[in-house]
Amino acid sequence: MSTDYKEDEATISKLEETYSDIKSILQATDEMDASLEKMDINFDAIQENLTLASRRMAPLQTLSIANKALDARINRAIAPALALLDSFKQSESLQRKLLDLSSRLSNENASEKRLKKLFKYVECVEELNAAINTVCQECEPAIQKLQEVVEFLSRTKATDQYRIYRLKETMVTLKALYETEVEVMKFDGLLDEALMNLQDEFEALLQQLKHQKFGELQGDDSLEMPVATELGTELEVEVLQRISEELAANDCLDICIDIYVKVRYKRAAKALMRLNPDYLKTYTPEGIDEMEWESLETAMTLWIQHFELAIQTVFVSEKNLCRQVLGRILDGAVWTECFVKITDKIMAVFFRFGEAVARSKKEPQKLFKLLEMYNSLETLKPFFIEVFDDEASADICLRYRELIKLLVHVSAKVFWEFGLQIEGNQDGVPPPQDGSVSKLVRYAVNYLKHIASDAYNIPMAKVLRTEQIWKSGMFSKPETDDDLLRDAICNVMEAIQRNLESKKLHCKDKVLMHIFSMNSYWYIYIRVRNSQLGNLLGEQYVKKKYKSVAEEAAYMYQKQAWGSLVRLLDLEELKRAGKNESGTIARGKFEAFMKGLNEMLQKHRSLYKIDDSVLREQIRDATVKLIVPAYSEFLKTNKTVLQSKSCMPPESIEEEICQSFDGILAGSGRSTHNRIGSRDHFANGGKSSSIEQSLESNDFQRFKSNASDK
Repeated sequence: MSTDYKEDEATISKLEETYSDIKSILQATDEMDASLEKMDINFDAIQENLTLASRRMAPLQTLSIANKALDARINRAIAPALALLDSFKQSESLQRKLLDLSSRLSNENASEKRLKKLFKYVECVEELNAAINTVCQECEPAIQKLQEVVEFLSRTKATDQYRIYRLKETMVTLKALYETEVEVMKFDGLLDEALMNLQDEFEALLQQLKHQKFGELQGDDSLEMPVATELGTELEVEVLQRISEELAANDCLDICIDIYVKVRYKRAAKALMRLNPDYLKTYTPEGIDEMEWESLETAMTLWIQHFELAIQTVFVSEKNLCRQVLGRILDGAVWTECFVKITDKIMAVFFRFGEAVARSKKEPQKLFKLLEMYNSLETLKPFFIEVFDDEASADICLRYRELIKLLVHVSAKVFWEFGLQIEGNQDGVPPPQDGSVSKLVRYAVNYLKHIASDAYNIPMAKVLRTEQIWKSGMFSKPETDDDLLRDAICNVMEAIQRNLESKKLHCKDKVLMHIFSMNSYWYIYIRVRNSQLGNLLGEQYVKKKYKSVAEEAAYMYQKQAWGSLVRLLDLEELKRAGKNESGTIARGKFEAFMKGLNEMLQKHRSLYKIDDSVLREQIRDATVKLIVPAYSEFLKTNKTVLQSKSCMPPESIEEEICQSFDGILAGSGRSTHNRIGSRDHFANGGKSSSIEQSLESNDFQRFKSNASDK
């Protein structure tokens, strides 16, 4: 019981405490409610006071905001003007610096030091130009800003009239300064004077950059072509580059280009004029035709050398300088035009002469120089394309190609007309009176030998191939160069042969006809064999066309000139005659032989001529072997009927024959050459008479020797 009681007391005690706490909280809540009511009353009073104060402060707040906005607007208008004043101060400082540099530059004589001072002078001009440009850019906006704020203040009357007046005065002053001083600074002031000085310095410095001295070329092909060099040092080029860029930046680009083109054209032309190219003054086909051939030949050689020198040396150097000095102006669009202006006039002079030569008379001797010109242009083409590789040079490149095309046409035409001229030379005029080789044959053979030489066969073949492609079309299949050249030369050789055969037919003297034929064909064979022309035509062709024909002519000469005399010494008729008649016949034959021999020897001394010494010796020896043995046998057989004292001994006959050919005494200076020829060529010659058979038995050997084939 006691335990339960104690627990109840504790519970009651806690309840009492809880009641007491709740009561205290309720009392505090009542007090708080009372305080809150008082606070509400106070807040309402404060709110009324704040509302009243806000109504009274609103005009002041609006005025403050307006003042801040006005202050910002005025500051925005004055700030550009302040910056403009700073720019004016900077430009004045740079002008003083520029005057000082100009004074020091004019007093400097040392080249490198002067260039360094000039470089600083250009930098100062660039800075002054930038400062003046800044003034120009800032002045008008500054005036505009001031004008706007003045108009605003005047319209709104946001400030007093004094301040508005001061702003107006400032605006008017800046405007007057802009209209007068800035224009003077930009166009009539120190900057303009400095730009004039830069133009003079630019021209003077360009004048100093000279090409190397080439000397005077005299048409010597062995001279080495000078190498292109850099014009000017690195510092000179850099100064020129800075000057050109500064002039371009100050609206002086046209003046800069005019100065550059004028000076560098004169320098390039002067470098070439040191070579004395007076021949270039003759640039019409008529003028070319009036020139002596020696002078024209030298002129064409010099043209080739000078043209190559201009492209590979002068123009390369000029192009490099032009690109270095003007390359950065307008993103590189200027320098190419300038380079073309420099080279165009010079190239036009070269082109005019080349075109005039090509359009002049198509004389055969011009072919070789025309081929040299063509070959030079073809060889030079990669260098030319490298020098003139832009659109600005299109006209020059076109004219270059047209000149090559013209040279191809003309070279081919000259060659074909040469063959036609030989063909058309069959005018009924007989060959030379002594049977020697005609000048036409000598000229034509040597002409063709030159064409077949290393110097001309390649360009000639290119000309023929190009001409054939142009005529047949790009998709045609032309022959090889060797075949084209061989066929072309064969056509001319055949024309020579037809000319010879035509000339030969006009000989009334049959012996002379065969001598002329023998001389001509032997000359062609000797000149052609073992040469590049012979290699081109082929050994078999040369032997068949010329050696064999010469041998045939030699045989016919021997038969015509000496065969009749040998027939007079024929013993068959004496054997058939009786003893009484044989003496008379023998004496008649002897007298006829001696008369015919004297006549033939006299013709050989005074009329006939065998040009080639080896051929002459072999003909002489063959004649001796033909005549002397037959004469000796005739004397021996008829010694009883002939008065031996009145008969010339065989040795004297041999001596007379030798002297009639070349004046060499019998037995002295005889040819040691192997005898030319064998009888195989005439094995089927149709010889039916006994005298013709005896010719072979007497060792008449025709013109085939080991020596002659070497």
